[in-house]
Amino acid sequence: MIRLEGIQRIFTVGDQEVRALRDVELTIGAGEYLTIMGPSGSGKSTLLNILGILDRPTSGRYRFDDLDVTSLNDEDQARLRRRKIGFVFQFFHLVPRLTAEENIELPLVLAGVAPAERRQRVTKFVRAFGLTERAAHRPEELSGGQRQRVAIARAAITEPAMLLADEPTGNLDRTSGGEVIDILEDLHRRGLTLVIVTHDPEIGDRAKRRIRMVDGNVDSDRVISDET
Repeated sequence: MIRLEGIQRIFTVGDQEVRALRDVELTIGAGEYLTIMGPSGSGKSTLLNILGILDRPTSGRYRFDDLDVTSLNDEDQARLRRRKIGFVFQFFHLVPRLTAEENIELPLVLAGVAPAERRQRVTKFVRAFGLTERAAHRPEELSGGQRQRVAIARAAITEPAMLLADEPTGNLDRTSGGEVIDILEDLHRRGLTLVIVTHDPEIGDRAKRRIRMVDGNVDSDRVISDET
């Protein structure tokens, strides 16, 4: 599904170059569940941004379903991102003036989905994510766990092939965080490719495939067997 070949990302900070990613080689199969860990500044979020087509590598090649993403113009990259990739962030990034159900509906509006179909799908997701009683509330009226459930529903409602989650439990208490991970893992069990960046070793150890980043490199890439 995904292959990164010799990916480098170099940022210029003042008069210095910062190498955030160094010749990263990575293959992710359809339907995989993997976590990415490592110390701050190791390149985890930069790698996630490359995978999510939110940033372009300085050099190297990114292939998604046999399509060379790095050769696409900005418009074609944006189209691929909308169709294939969902995002969940630590700080939710909900639109404050929209209700929970309107936030969930927003990607469908941007994709030009007909109103009747939008309403049907939003109703289904609101119910599935346990948000029926909070659907008409704005983000400021929701708990952190409820906000993240809205964010996950918004990311999943377009039925992407891959969902990328950057510290999805970072602003939540342990109970709410556990519920959020359960929701993400349920989406994975339904066939979604799931990639989670986390500092939490308990979350990192839940995936069978665990990647550790150090200084912009993939330091280790382990697949844990059921017998381990």
